Amino acid sequence: MKRHAILAGLLLAACGLVRAESLSYQRDIQPIFTAKCVACHACYDAPCQLNLGSDAGVLRGASKLPVYNGTRSEAQMTTRLHMDAHGEAAWRQRDFHSVLAPADSQAALLARMLELGKADPLPPNSKLPATLDISINRENQCPMPSEFDAYAEANPHGGMPFAVTGLEDAEYTVLQNWIEQGAPIDLKPLQPSASEARQIAEWEAMLNAPGDRQALVSRWLYEHLFIAHLYFDDGNSGRFFQLVRSRTPAGQPVDVIATRRPNDDPGRSFFYRIRPVEGVIVHKTHITYPLDSRKLARVQELFFGEDWALDALPGYGTYHRANPFHTFQAIPARSRYQFMLDNAEYFVRTFIRGPVCRGQIATDVIRDNFWVLFQDPQHDRYLTDLDYQRQTTPLLAMPGQIDNLSGLMSFWRIYQEKRNQYEKLRKQAYTETPARWDHIWSGNDDALLSVFRQHDSASVRKGLIGEIPQTLWWMDFPLLERTYYQLVVNFDVFGNVSHQGQTRLYFDLIRNGAELNFLRLLPADSRQAILDDWYDRSGQLKLWLAYTKIDTATATTLQLQHDPLKSFAWQLLQRHAEINVSPDPINRCRTSHCYHQLQSVARQATEQALSRLTNRVAASLKVIDWLPEATMLRVEHDDEPRAIYSLLRNRAHTNVAFMFGEAYRYKPRMDTLTVYPGVLSSYPNFIFSMNAREVPAFVAAMEQVKDQVAFERIVERWGIRRTHPDFWAHFNDLTRYLHETDPVEAGVLDMNRYQNL
Repeated sequence: MKRHAILAGLLLAACGLVRAESLSYQRDIQPIFTAKCVACHACYDAPCQLNLGSDAGVLRGASKLPVYNGTRSEAQMTTRLHMDAHGEAAWRQRDFHSVLAPADSQAALLARMLELGKADPLPPNSKLPATLDISINRENQCPMPSEFDAYAEANPHGGMPFAVTGLEDAEYTVLQNWIEQGAPIDLKPLQPSASEARQIAEWEAMLNAPGDRQALVSRWLYEHLFIAHLYFDDGNSGRFFQLVRSRTPAGQPVDVIATRRPNDDPGRSFFYRIRPVEGVIVHKTHITYPLDSRKLARVQELFFGEDWALDALPGYGTYHRANPFHTFQAIPARSRYQFMLDNAEYFVRTFIRGPVCRGQIATDVIRDNFWVLFQDPQHDRYLTDLDYQRQTTPLLAMPGQIDNLSGLMSFWRIYQEKRNQYEKLRKQAYTETPARWDHIWSGNDDALLSVFRQHDSASVRKGLIGEIPQTLWWMDFPLLERTYYQLVVNFDVFGNVSHQGQTRLYFDLIRNGAELNFLRLLPADSRQAILDDWYDRSGQLKLWLAYTKIDTATATTLQLQHDPLKSFAWQLLQRHAEINVSPDPINRCRTSHCYHQLQSVARQATEQALSRLTNRVAASLKVIDWLPEATMLRVEHDDEPRAIYSLLRNRAHTNVAFMFGEAYRYKPRMDTLTVYPGVLSSYPNFIFSMNAREVPAFVAAMEQVKDQVAFERIVERWGIRRTHPDFWAHFNDLTRYLHETDPVEAGVLDMNRYQNL
C-alpha cells in the first residue's frame, strides 16, 4: 500500500509539472496527433473535415458539411487547407467551428471528445459492438459545443480516438493540459535548405521567364505538376514542395491564387512559385515527383530543343479546359508525351491513387488488378502523323466542364459520339501498321506498372506484380493525357452529381480504349472472344450500345501460343526482365522455389509458405470469403528486421462497365489473393502479426477455414483488432517500415477502412 501511495504521489507531481510547464505544439502535441489521430483525420475524408496534420488544420476546426456527397445538385464551396482560406477568422466565415475554444462554461470540444473516448474503453482485442458504425459512409454528426451533451448521451463510444484503442494516460494528460493552457501554437513554417532554395530559384526563374513559348510550356508543366509533392536532392531531406500560382514574385511571401481547378483562369497576372508542403505527410496524398538540375535540363531539351511556332497564347475558356490537345497543340506532342513517359508511374498514380482519398467514382470502373503498358512514341500515330493529329484533335475534348443537371445526358451523348468517332479513325489508322513488340515502350522502369484496386481506393507500383491479370491496358499519348485531365486536372471533388457522373462515364470509355488498344497486340481471331470475356453478361449490352467495334482483321506480328493473353504476358516478362523491378516468384511460381532468392533462409521459408495462398480462387480457398481487401501480414524474425507482406483480395466481376449495380456483377467465388512483400495500399483493412516460425501454421489454418468460426479463431490468435492494447504500435510500424524501405514514398497510413474482424 505504501509503495502504491508513493507511486501515486509521483504521478500527481509529474502531472503538476506538465501542467506548470508551457507545452510546445511542435514538440509535445503534433507528435501525439501524428501517432494517434492523423490516421483518420487527414485529407477530404477526415471526419467533420477536422484535419489534425498541421497547426492550420487544428485551428481551422470542424465542419458539419461533408466533402463527399454523390447526390448534391450544386457544386460546393471548396475548403482546401492551406489554399482556400488562411487563419481562424477566414475559416469561421466558411462555417468551420473551433475545437479548441471553451464554450458555454464548458471545456473545449476536443477536450470533451477525448474525455468521452477515455470514459468507457472496450475490452482489449475484442470485436467492436455490431451497433457501432465504423463504415466510411457513416453519417458523422459533428456536434457543436452546445450539442455535445446530447451527442455524448446518444453515442457513449463516440469519443476520440473513435472505435480504437485510446490514448495512453501520459498522452491524454499532455493534450488536456495543452488545451487548458489555451492551446498555444508555436509551429514555425518550413524553410528550404540552402541547396533546395537555390534549386527552387532556378525552377522559378525558368517557369517565369519571358516569352509566349515559355508561358505556354510553363502552363502545361504547372497543370501536370500542381498535384505533386516535389522533392530535391533525391528526397534525402524529407521536405516536399508544391507548385502554385501566386500573386507575388520570387523574393516575396507566396500568395496563392486559389482557383477551383488548376486550369481555371487566374483572373490576373501571376507568378509560378514553389512552396513547402505544410503538415504531416500522409501516404494517400503523397504523390511524389523529383526536381533537380537533370530534370531542369530535360525540360529544356524536350520543350525547347526544337523550333516550334506559337501564334497566340490560348485562353482559359470552357473549350480550352476540355481539350488540352487543342490548348497546347503548338508544343510538339512528342515532347509532351515523352515528359509523361519519363515519370509514368507518377502520372498513373495521380489518377489511380489520386489525392481525393475516396475515389469510388473512378475506381469502380477498373478491375481489381491489371497491368499498364505504354505505346512507344515512335509508333504513336498521334505523334508521327500530323494530318491524323489535326483530324483527331477536335474529337479528344472531355466532358464535365458544364455541370448543368438538365443537360447531363445531352452533354454525355455529344462527348460519347466524339470519342467513338475518334476510335473509328484510330482503328483505321492502325490497320496500316500491325503491332510489333518494339511498339511497346521500354525506355525505363516506369514502362511496366501494376494496379490494385481496393473498392474505393487503388494503388500503383512499378513492375509487374501478381498472377497474370485478366486485363491489361496499353496507353498511348491521347489515352494517357485524357485520363490525367479527366480525373485529375478537371475533376472537382466538390462538384455536383452531374460533373461527377460525366467524369465517371467518360473514364469508362477511356478504360475501354486502353483495353482495345492492347487487343491489337493479340491475334486477330482471338480478340472478340477475349473482349466478350471482359464484358460478360450485362457487359454485352454496353459493347453493343456504347463502344466501337474492335479490329478483328489486322494481324499482329507477335508470335503467341494457344492462350494468347497468357502467352503474351509470359513473353513480356521475359523480354522486359531488365526493367521489371518487381519480379514475383510468390504469385507466378513456375518452379518449386516460390520465393525471392536474395534473402535469408527464414524469409525464403516464409514466402514459400505464403505462396500456397496464391493462384487459388475463393471457391477452393474459402478463407478469401472472410478476408478484407488489403490485409497486412507482419512477420517478426529473431535475427533480422521484421518483414511485412500485403495480402490483397482481387475481386472478380463479370464486367466493370456500369456505374451502378456492382453487386450484381460481382463473382465472389472467383476472387483470388495477391501476396507480395511491402505495403501495397494506403488503407490497411487489418493486420496479422506473428513470428516467422508461426507462418506455416498460419497458412495451414487459412487453408483449412470452412466457416466464419474457423476464421475468427485465426483472428483471435494472430489478429490485431482495433481494440488490441498494442494496436497503435502495430499500425504505426507499417509507416516505420515505409520509412526504412522507401523513405521518399513514406507517409502515415489511413485507418478509416480498418475492419472489425
